[in-house]
Amino acid sequence: MNPDPFEEPTPTGLMRRHAFGTTTRSLVLAWGAAVLAGTLSAQTPRVAASREETYSLQQDEKARASHPPKLDKGEEIFRKAETIFLLDPSGFFPALDSVYQGGGVTLGAGYRRFYGDNTFWQVKGLYSVLNYKLIEGATVSKDRMHGKLTLGTRVGWRDATQVAYYGIGQQSKVEDRANYRFQETYVDGGAVFRPRRPIVIKGTLGYEHWNTLKGTGGDPSIETRYTAATAPGLGAEPGYVHTEISSGIDWRQSPGYTRRGGLYEVTFHDYENVGGGPYSFQKLDAEIIQHVPLLRETWVLAGRGRMETILNDNDVIPYFMLPSLGSGSTLRGYSSYRFRDRHSLLFNAEFRWMPAVGLDMALFYDAGKVAPRRDQLDFKGMKSDFGIGARFHGPFATPIRIDLAVGNEGWRLVLSGGPIF
Repeated sequence: MNPDPFEEPTPTGLMRRHAFGTTTRSLVLAWGAAVLAGTLSAQTPRVAASREETYSLQQDEKARASHPPKLDKGEEIFRKAETIFLLDPSGFFPALDSVYQGGGVTLGAGYRRFYGDNTFWQVKGLYSVLNYKLIEGATVSKDRMHGKLTLGTRVGWRDATQVAYYGIGQQSKVEDRANYRFQETYVDGGAVFRPRRPIVIKGTLGYEHWNTLKGTGGDPSIETRYTAATAPGLGAEPGYVHTEISSGIDWRQSPGYTRRGGLYEVTFHDYENVGGGPYSFQKLDAEIIQHVPLLRETWVLAGRGRMETILNDNDVIPYFMLPSLGSGSTLRGYSSYRFRDRHSLLFNAEFRWMPAVGLDMALFYDAGKVAPRRDQLDFKGMKSDFGIGARFHGPFATPIRIDLAVGNEGWRLVLSGGPIF
């Protein structure tokens, strides 16, 4: 036990002081406690009121000083661009689609109006530097049946003035280029059904009429350089009832932009010529797309394999309906429609990385070939190219893609309004 500091050194004094000190301290402590209790009791309401007033004043000052966070200039531009290019805004909007491959830089605009929940109609017009033109009207109804069904129909007219034709086969030559012009009128309706993700089933029924004309541009028109033997269906103007059915597994984040997932799909086309002539045929497309993310999707390995094959071995297929390779969406190092034949095989591979939000860079390699017979679709004699590219994108779409590719026919710059795959 610790000694009391008021104790004296002698035993007698210790006893007297202990009794007196204890009594005195008890009285003093009791009196102090009573005074303190009374003081606290009297001040409690005022303290509480003072605290409430202070809190109220602080809240009023905070409310007067608070305002929505102000976006900087870059964020404002990005938000506006995202609304215009990546969403489906109501009203006028810019259209960055292509009229037809090889048409050059294209400008366009459209108008969209919603008339129901996720249902809208729209019209758009496009014009390219090579005088390619497109006018199209459409109506789309999305997310029917709890998001399982999308319905749509469209009607349009297209005019492509100088489409390239180099002849048939893998060995066609650049110097043999000729141009042809066509005007296409089309109307169709279709549905996309997802009974259970990732299964997707698509169907389209439509009519399309092709009217071929004399080609424009600096190269000779097709009829001055080729005959029906070297350009099958030369001069034909078929009118097709086109039926398209596809089935596949699609677990990508979005067809417009994704960093993981894949697509395995088979599509059957039936072209029934109701305009006269022997040009009816069937075609089968098979496509595999896979995206493999690395390091939390900072890097991505992406690949595609695609085959197109005509199922009618002996029927005449118009040259402008044949499978083809060469363009910003197939072999990027070659001009549009550089190679044509009855069957085609294509491979694309990309290594992508994200240096900044909204921007992907890519190193890529393309390889492919065309052949007159299906059993000749092998890896021998494939045309190839490689290059580097940039993709400006949002969460679900890629409005701008730029690729610089080189093949054995030189360099090519690709400016596109969508992903390659």
